[in-house]
Amino acid sequence: MIRFISTEGTLDIRSSVLREGMVPELCRFDGDDDEDTFHLGYYKDDELICIGSFHKQAKEAYEGVGYQLRGMATLFDYHRKGIGNQLLNFAIVYLKGKKVNYIWCNARINACRFYLGIGFEIISDEFEIEGVGPHRLMYLKIQ
Repeated sequence: MIRFISTEGTLDIRSSVLREGMVPELCRFDGDDDEDTFHLGYYKDDELICIGSFHKQAKEAYEGVGYQLRGMATLFDYHRKGIGNQLLNFAIVYLKGKKVNYIWCNARINACRFYLGIGFEIISDEFEIEGVGPHRLMYLKIQ
């Protein structure tokens, strides 16, 4: 089941999956608590197993309203089961309803295939995010 969750609800999974066990409170992103930001969580029974955060953030050179996807993560035991796909598709439908034009993200190299499978396109060369690793900028037009 997919639910809207708080920033605090994202921190443990961000810590364990994206930041190699960093103290959860240090896994906050700028804009996490902005009015137009929302966070989604996928629950299996009562366990939160997948998260994604969506920040209203335009990307230069693209027209319309844009959202940046940040902190997309699934617990390792649930990888490759379609859970991230379900969560992201839920967000796309929700954002279409809000008249958002596109989603973009800084995708880790090992996640690019996942995003390509949903319809994102790569729009940059590889670049490094210090302390996190190599990424590519990706974009999905949703209307």
